[in-house]
Amino acid sequence: MTNPLEEMYDYEEWATKALLFIAGLIFGGVALNLLSVENPLTDFLYEYYLNPVLNESSNDAGYNLANTVTYAIVLALFAVALAAWLRRLGIDHSDATILALLPYIFWAALGEIVEDASMFDSSLEPYFVSPGIHFQTAAWVVIAGAFGYQISLRRTKYESEEDMISKIDSGATILILAQIVIYYTSIDAGSVTSSTDFNNTAMLVCFIIALLVPTLMINKPLFDFTLVQRCVFIVGLGGSIALLGPLLSFGISNPDQVTLWPLAIVIGVPAALIYQMHQTGLPAASELAEHGFVAGILPLGMTEEQYEILESSDKELIESLRKKAVLASPVVSLAVAGQLLDGLATGIGIEAFGYSEKHLFSAGIIEFFGTAYGFTVVKLALGGLIWYFFAIANFEHRQQHLRLLIAMAILTVGMAPGLRDVGRLVIGV
Repeated sequence: MTNPLEEMYDYEEWATKALLFIAGLIFGGVALNLLSVENPLTDFLYEYYLNPVLNESSNDAGYNLANTVTYAIVLALFAVALAAWLRRLGIDHSDATILALLPYIFWAALGEIVEDASMFDSSLEPYFVSPGIHFQTAAWVVIAGAFGYQISLRRTKYESEEDMISKIDSGATILILAQIVIYYTSIDAGSVTSSTDFNNTAMLVCFIIALLVPTLMINKPLFDFTLVQRCVFIVGLGGSIALLGPLLSFGISNPDQVTLWPLAIVIGVPAALIYQMHQTGLPAASELAEHGFVAGILPLGMTEEQYEILESSDKELIESLRKKAVLASPVVSLAVAGQLLDGLATGIGIEAFGYSEKHLFSAGIIEFFGTAYGFTVVKLALGGLIWYFFAIANFEHRQQHLRLLIAMAILTVGMAPGLRDVGRLVIGV
């Protein structure tokens, strides 16, 4: 008999089937190309999707309407389908999961900046532009998560928590080292600067720190992470530190190109917003927690329809506190702040540094307002809508993973490009 918590919603099944269909089209088009069979599928696939990615590292081919819409649809389908599989695997659905995944937002942004600076050789360049960077980031999450999951399954009554953590940290060290080997050996120092010698001291320092991350965190609670979350978090953090190394070396080798003030604004203002949201929402969230509730998440077995017609003192309490309580959730505060971060980075980059916007929808907004700071205002307003969505939405118990992945998708299209933009501003590429 199937566990009700493992059963898929109809929309989850359709999302999974749609992703398989899309994957079949991609593999079919590529296979026909390798076989030199002329067909409209291959022509369409390469013209609108593959060639823009393969050419972006050298020609900055950018986005078109077809791939922009498709990427948005695929991202939504992926979030829905993945939520079902995470639930079936029993992966933790608390807010700690979003914190465990947060380093990969920085990982992706840092990798893209290294590519923007033309530091990777030609073999890696296509993997650090969209959508390749998203698949590559997801691959490291899956690898780290699978490793942690396998170790957690092999827990025996004879092993202490410290022994399990030690195994996790050892595996995480190996995965961090694998990243360093892959990416550091692909750094083309000769392309970084032609006027001075490339100073790789920062790379060496980051190499050492990245490998020491698991050791420095041994026996630390780390936000009450599960073993899986711990492995994912440490691998992402170590990888991010490793990718920071080439950028620091770039800045040291080209000091005249470095401008730090955008970093203070683009990181500082959203960070202050996150702190303020948390402090504002914490009393309400704590009061709900004392009664066993989380704002926006329905009790086990209750549907949204049942909640809507429910009349009780508990519901009155939830409704009176939920709009403030969600402010304290990292799922909400990070998603909201990520939009502001992206808006600030875009506004400063275009207005103060003369950059241009290549995303079609964003460019349209900027053109409508006549200034890139109009885009900043729109992103801040979008952040408000995101808060309102989580403040009024009710997620059933089986939909908690979907709640996390919705927030992660918002971070992917908000905070990640914003971090990339400000990184480019700082090192002048």
